[in-house]
Amino acid sequence: MLPEQILALADEDSPVFLGAVGSLVSATFLDEPKISDAFKTGKGVGWNKRSECLFCGTARFFRTSYKHYLVQDWLPALAGVVDKLKRGAKVADVGCGHGVSTRLMAEAFPNSTFYGFDYHDGSIETARKAASEAGLSGRLQFEVHSAKTFPAHAYDLVCFFDCLHDMGDPIGALHHTRSTLADDGTCLLIEPFAKDRLEDNLNPVGRVYYAASTMVCTPASLDQEVGLALGAQAGEARLREVALQGGFTRFRRAAETPFNLILEARP
Repeated sequence: MLPEQILALADEDSPVFLGAVGSLVSATFLDEPKISDAFKTGKGVGWNKRSECLFCGTARFFRTSYKHYLVQDWLPALAGVVDKLKRGAKVADVGCGHGVSTRLMAEAFPNSTFYGFDYHDGSIETARKAASEAGLSGRLQFEVHSAKTFPAHAYDLVCFFDCLHDMGDPIGALHHTRSTLADDGTCLLIEPFAKDRLEDNLNPVGRVYYAASTMVCTPASLDQEVGLALGAQAGEARLREVALQGGFTRFRRAAETPFNLILEARP
């Protein structure tokens, strides 16, 4: 392979690694009958009803951006958050999946305590195993909870990494999140990069996300209560509206990458 091909397809620590896309594509093909049926019935297909390839592929795909941006750029873009994390903060990672983002933060900030929550018990089992192998179990806990049931610990930071738009009731999730935060807490929303108008998203990144939204994100939302179906190209204006309806009063774009919007919501 050429060096450029290795970076994109074989080196999982590369900042441009895209090899995990194969697992995502495999999952969509394996689950095509379920998706086709959902188009007919409108009932959706829950995350917990998908092929195992989807869980592993999602963790590998998003690991690239989390590894190279989360601690280095995204957290420092939030007002006062890094100082809290260095001193010792309480952090919740909601919809944590296999816990890649949670572990990266726990490794970077040893004085803080981290909680990962996901409604998919198989993902939580995998996250717990990885945390144990990394020697982080003492200050990193993973529990099975939905975004509307996770326990309150007066968190300094609550994170939603590429998952709010998958939820059936994102407004309800943020309303609950608001109640779990410390008075000066922060909610971090990492969402797929999107402009607010359909025509502005007709580009290579937008096309990939619209495809993923059709095959994964929107069916997942429709399988849950409310079924708001934000989709993977909701855009900043729509997400701001959801955050304000969820009880937050301050909302801003803290940073961005070609693949992500980094949004900060405050009480």
